[in-house]
Amino acid sequence: MEQKKKRGGLIHYPVLILFSVFFVGVFVLDLFTPDHQISELENTTLTQRPAVTAQILTAKGLNNFFSSYTQYTKDQIPGRDGWISLQSFVETALFQKTQSGGVLLGSEGQMFNRTFGLVSSEEKTFPRNTAAVASLAARYPGRVYAMVVPAASVIYPERVPAAAPLLDENAYLSQIQQAVEQAGGTFVSVEDTLVSHKDEYIYYRTDHHWTTLGAWYAYSQLCDLLGLTPFDLASHQAVEVENFYGTFYSRARTWNAQPDTLTYYDLDNPLTIYTVTGPGMPEAGETTGLYDLDKLAVYDKYAAFLHGNNGLSRVEGDGQGRILVIKDSYANSFVPFLTANYAQIDVVDLRNYNYGLDALIADNDYDQILVLYSFDSFKSDPYLYRAGIEG
Repeated sequence: MEQKKKRGGLIHYPVLILFSVFFVGVFVLDLFTPDHQISELENTTLTQRPAVTAQILTAKGLNNFFSSYTQYTKDQIPGRDGWISLQSFVETALFQKTQSGGVLLGSEGQMFNRTFGLVSSEEKTFPRNTAAVASLAARYPGRVYAMVVPAASVIYPERVPAAAPLLDENAYLSQIQQAVEQAGGTFVSVEDTLVSHKDEYIYYRTDHHWTTLGAWYAYSQLCDLLGLTPFDLASHQAVEVENFYGTFYSRARTWNAQPDTLTYYDLDNPLTIYTVTGPGMPEAGETTGLYDLDKLAVYDKYAAFLHGNNGLSRVEGDGQGRILVIKDSYANSFVPFLTANYAQIDVVDLRNYNYGLDALIADNDYDQILVLYSFDSFKSDPYLYRAGIEG
């Protein structure tokens, strides 16, 4: 009689039964579903199944195994993308959340980086980077131009969620401008230019970069300053690549994100990517096209520009003279336009160039030196200090 009562009791716990069946089902699916190395939509590497070793026989080893296995099952759960999209729908549509994954979800599908102030590391890197660019300007008076690009939130404050306490970028941009100009360089403020074209498609919605059109407007402003004729958009073939989901989307994964369109111009200018083994101009390099077209078929489409962030590369242009561009990835869609004005465009990404710049500048005698960064990278880049190293 007592045993019969216990059996009947299970019927009173339908939720327990449902969840048990669900988790058993997920476990069975996991056994027959191949593991994935990366999640392109999230732009991240996924945890792989942990190996069973002799260490599992110890308390610490067993604890580490179960921790790794828990992360593994989370990363490799069947239908992972669908579950994340469902979570996003519940949070944004039902609970009306205006941020996800450190990304602010603004109006008109615009996403913004949630930056309320300088973090502790940036309190050190920002003044150090400002001093580095000022030092470069002082060493090469009249030749250094600094362009620090504001985030989309500065250009589109009306699209930012209400009451979001964003960082006041203009105050920091003023500090950079003052330091560069006092050192004998030129600060190229592009905010007014970008604001005057804000009704156009100048920033991606799902990515932290400006669009190719936004880069062209800033480039045109630089041309006006230098007395150069800008790259003529109308006389070149524009290629549009649909369904681009950028870095903000990989973090926020909103269910209703509007995909972006990436545009590049079909140019046949060669690009040489150098193997850097010391300061100065390297001897060895591999020459390829200006774009890595294979990247247009994967998630990180923006990496097609200049084949990503190489330490030192050279673009052969159709103009005259030489320019050095010291940059973050904002410059990757900017540099192709310089082919209309220069015969040689050398591009340095200090994240992958481990030396000072003086030897390289001495070897090439550049007419201009352009430092082009987004403000977000400028304030946080731990490698930009190398621009200030003498010798």
